[in-house]
Amino acid sequence: MLIYIDRELVSVEEAKISAVDHGFLYGVGLFETIRAYNGRLFLWDRHLSRLKSGLSAFQIAQPWSDGELLQAVQQTMEANGLRDAYVRLDITAGAEGVGLHSGGYTRPRLLVFAKPVSPLADPPRSKRLVTVSFPRQTAEGTQRYKSHMFGNNVLAKLEVGDAPDVEGLFLTAQGFVCEGIVSNVFWVKHNRLYTPALTTGALAGITRSYVMELARQQQWEVCEGEYPLAELASADEVFLTNSIQEIVPVSHINQTPLPVVYGPVTKKLRQAYRRSVELLG
Repeated sequence: MLIYIDRELVSVEEAKISAVDHGFLYGVGLFETIRAYNGRLFLWDRHLSRLKSGLSAFQIAQPWSDGELLQAVQQTMEANGLRDAYVRLDITAGAEGVGLHSGGYTRPRLLVFAKPVSPLADPPRSKRLVTVSFPRQTAEGTQRYKSHMFGNNVLAKLEVGDAPDVEGLFLTAQGFVCEGIVSNVFWVKHNRLYTPALTTGALAGITRSYVMELARQQQWEVCEGEYPLAELASADEVFLTNSIQEIVPVSHINQTPLPVVYGPVTKKLRQAYRRSVELLG
């Protein structure tokens, strides 16, 4: 694999970050995971906007233009011979030494990774949601950023294991449904679409917001709130969203099977999402 790092393409073995980079020492860094289809990045502008918002919040300088960031991604894909890809664009705070830094970060590092991604199954394979034993921690500041601070997610993945048909489900300390380890959660009940509000500490997922737009375009009512696990377990349909797997139906909540797997609402939303992908050309 070739990695883009500070305007150079190098092998993964050659790529180096300082031992005193604050992305390594303190998790001060932002990233975006983006799906490329036939060489085109899906929802790129939205990913870029979220990235820049996070950089601003952490006072990390943005020395790259939007065009330079896009070019870095395209060069990385081309260097690895990829048209359909899992892309990770990563900006780490830079080497500021040991000790917290209060003056903003003026020497960030840019890295881009691209790896192959398997074609999605049709119909999609379902997953089982398994509740994680500890709660989702509070957001960083007033919201959750797509940051290097991934301790919760790592611990949850260690707990639920590597089975491809299992996704861990975070609840809040108050017992409200929050999010999956790498996904946002939706469910259908009485012809309404529900998803946890961002006040639970859930990430403002790019695919999450786009699916909500697609649902409203189809005249479905979309409800955001703080919901107990019982609401999710009694749903008519449940699905997960993320940028790589798109829309994934859920078959079980813990040991309880759902009445419908890949039901009509999930199917229509997935079809609308796929049409949007096809418009990329």
